Amino acid sequence: MNYKMVGFVLGRIFWIEAGLMLCPMLCAMLYGEGDVVQAFLGPALALWALGALLGWRAPQNTAIYARDGLAIVALAWVLMSVFGAFPFVLAGEIPSFVDAFFEIVSGFTTTGSTILTDIESISYGLLFWRSFSHWVGGMGVLVFAMAVLPMTDGRAMHLMRAEVPGPTVGKISSKLRDSAKILYEIYFVLTVAEVVLLCAGGMPLFDALVHSFGTAGTGGFSNKALSVGAYQNPYFEVVIAVFMLLFGVNFNLYYFLLLRHFREAFRSEELRVYLGIVAFATLTITVNIVRLYGSVGTALRTAFFQVASIITTTGYATVDFNLWPNYARTVLVLLMFVGACAGSTAGGLKVSRIVIFLKAARQDLNRMLHSHAVTTVRFEGKPLDEKTLRGVHNYFNLYMLLFAVSVLLVSIDGFDLVTTFTAVATCFNNVGPGMELVGPTGSFAGFSAPVKLLLSFDMLAGRLELYPMLALFSRRVWRARHSAANP
Repeated sequence: MNYKMVGFVLGRIFWIEAGLMLCPMLCAMLYGEGDVVQAFLGPALALWALGALLGWRAPQNTAIYARDGLAIVALAWVLMSVFGAFPFVLAGEIPSFVDAFFEIVSGFTTTGSTILTDIESISYGLLFWRSFSHWVGGMGVLVFAMAVLPMTDGRAMHLMRAEVPGPTVGKISSKLRDSAKILYEIYFVLTVAEVVLLCAGGMPLFDALVHSFGTAGTGGFSNKALSVGAYQNPYFEVVIAVFMLLFGVNFNLYYFLLLRHFREAFRSEELRVYLGIVAFATLTITVNIVRLYGSVGTALRTAFFQVASIITTTGYATVDFNLWPNYARTVLVLLMFVGACAGSTAGGLKVSRIVIFLKAARQDLNRMLHSHAVTTVRFEGKPLDEKTLRGVHNYFNLYMLLFAVSVLLVSIDGFDLVTTFTAVATCFNNVGPGMELVGPTGSFAGFSAPVKLLLSFDMLAGRLELYPMLALFSRRVWRARHSAANP
């Protein structure tokens, strides 16, 4: 491992986080929250000092290899969460560091699970910080770093592979830094558009920013205990639901639209399957819950919002879906695992992986029935190589193994099976609310400190797609690199 380069990149990330903390500090100043400003000042200064110590001068060897990229991404997310938790503790609003760590990990990983039981009592500055962390983590901390820091493609590609979700990673420009800038420009424009539309409907600016940050990052933190349902406003529900679906689309497709390559954008196989799943789930849930609402229109709007919220792993709620019939609740749990498109801000397995996995299963069945047949798995019109197929299978196997182990360990806390199972599912897939005690009106406050740390690990592993977090426990990753030939 190139330790000096790892330290240099982490130092620059610390500088970025110190700069990002200026935003909630400014918010706290505007609302006259002097104690909250002081709670951010200490961590921000510590981050700046560490950044100066580690990232002031680039080392002579600036190479970043595959294992270096995994370590940098994992360490950056963990350490950003550690420092990001301190303002909650120093302000006295979340006294327990474990609880504060869980909350900010949930923010940066765009999960939206919370230990807070009285959200409205939290200061404006800290409410802004927890939602702003969604926006920062949605597109990716390292993708943001690539957009603002000078990095060559050779050094940055391993970082992008380790952080960007999906079975494959591609560039939308010939240079990775340009790709990162384009992604963030699209991200910023969509966020601003949602803020404007929500404000136009009468939502206060602070509330519009909080909910737009949560929508953009598909995170789901709200400044209301009842989430979006607190407003009882169909216009807000439709706007937020539509933008949740938009942020669940592969951002490469938006770039195609900007270039007026409409055919390439709308021919996307993953997009068609994604929208098909949304349509099927919305219609069947509407039929299942219509008797609860007495109106097809209300049932359809409510079902559409919750389907959009869960499949994009955002986690906003307009109703307590714990009270829905079993079929509707089962569909929502399944959608937690599906997730949205690769290359979006959403969590879950991703639609692309599921499509590839099903096609690979069909290929194996055809080989059993026709042993001499030559078959090829195609996705988005292109044949997939064995490396990609093997990667999808390995990811799924590892995903299920970690999920099962997490459920087993969380069960030690003694909660009912549905609470335990959906708590792991919602954290691992970065969704937010689960069922029963961790439903849209509940919280994760009742879990023990070790379980909260385990669920925090699950959130980080789910957001970073397993491998970077698991790499931290590999001795091979931490070996010093003696030669360029040593992988």
